[in-house]
Amino acid sequence: MTGFRHVTDSLSVSPQIAVEDLGRAAAEGFVLVINNRPDDEEPGQPSSAQMEAAAQAAGLAYVHVPVRGGPTPDQVEAVRRAVEAAEGPVLAFCRSGTRSIVTWSLGQAISGASDRDTLVRQGAAAGYDLSGVLGG
Repeated sequence: MTGFRHVTDSLSVSPQIAVEDLGRAAAEGFVLVINNRPDDEEPGQPSSAQMEAAAQAAGLAYVHVPVRGGPTPDQVEAVRRAVEAAEGPVLAFCRSGTRSIVTWSLGQAISGASDRDTLVRQGAAAGYDLSGVLGG
């Protein structure tokens, strides 16, 4: 079972989740899952199609925004819009959770929704160092 890392009341991030984790995500009140992993990044990982089917079966909305390396402006905006439009808490995941929180935090910083220091503190509380990505 994967640990979901609380970032804000509207977002948690996680390392790779299993299909079985989606029912637990729904039971914990998440309404949307964002998958930031490209398909076939690692042998044996569930495909986006498998994750989407399981998310929908659990009553969750699903968005796939695959990020390789650093996120592009379009990927940052897609995640920002998805989180903003969600009618409840969002769970975003990738291999380690880092790309998910980085992509989200860049959207928060660029849009002015949150300041750098707050984002760095939120990242640290969830176990991620955002100080380098958000500039100093």
